[in-house]
Amino acid sequence: MTDTTNRPKNFAIIGAAGYIAPRHMQAIRDTGHRIVAALDKSDSVGILDRYAYDIAFFTEFERFDRFAEKLIHEGSDRQFDYVSICSPNYLHDAHIRFALRVGADAICEKPLVLNPWNLDALAEIEKNLQRHIYTILQLRLHPSIAGLKKKVEQEKKPGKYDISLQYITSRGNWYHHSWKGDIAKSGGVATNIGIHFFDMLLWIFGSCHEFAVLESTPTKMAGHLELEKARVKWLLSIDYDDLPVQVRSQQKTTYRSLLIDGHEIEFSEGFTDLHTVSYREILAGRGFSIDDSRAAIQLVYELRNAKPERP
Repeated sequence: MTDTTNRPKNFAIIGAAGYIAPRHMQAIRDTGHRIVAALDKSDSVGILDRYAYDIAFFTEFERFDRFAEKLIHEGSDRQFDYVSICSPNYLHDAHIRFALRVGADAICEKPLVLNPWNLDALAEIEKNLQRHIYTILQLRLHPSIAGLKKKVEQEKKPGKYDISLQYITSRGNWYHHSWKGDIAKSGGVATNIGIHFFDMLLWIFGSCHEFAVLESTPTKMAGHLELEKARVKWLLSIDYDDLPVQVRSQQKTTYRSLLIDGHEIEFSEGFTDLHTVSYREILAGRGFSIDDSRAAIQLVYELRNAKPERP
């Protein structure tokens, strides 16, 4: 059970060698807590030394599991209060179950799960074990996006907004040889790089009534959404060649554009500390839940299984 005293909370990290893990590590330190254990099949985790020299590290899940159980059996003051899950998408479900089973709350990177029906099973386990499952939906905490939501709520526009969303984030050949390039493991482009943006759109402009997928390849997806308050054209890509010329000329590798009725919403900056903000909200009991994640997970599941109009 999570300690209710003011002592620093104990965090374990699953997927410590991954791309997103350093943001979680930083958030744990920035909120005044400590990493006590880490797991990754890769041992390229020297970054852990930035945070402590006594972090128990494992490359095999079985030994990590045994260590967690040993801490409980011994009544150790290093028992896990939280498990931060930064593992490949298709493993999130299993790792969340592990966290709850060892008496910890789970903090899981996007997407919480790949298939929407897995959410119901997790909700039942969460209730039965009286633990909490939190997910990272950091765009909801971005000042520009939160401001946009407030503006839309106050305007009460009678018609629908016309939106164009483009997100291009370059990835090299390695991507296709990793789990991220395997749609069964990552959920494909719409899930792996797009779910935050779909969550943002649904959060601000309401539920999706209709959609069309115009293009779907291993590197790119594009389509239309008909939301309660908006019509959306969207493009997601990991292909460097899709970057606008002016972006490439500045030697940048990522391009984000959100146009609403022809006006650009600027949110390119301010991403670096959103995990820390997310952790503060979670530790205060205000983290995003299974239900918060449900609409976007359902949508990206349907998008990746839709037949594209242009193969």
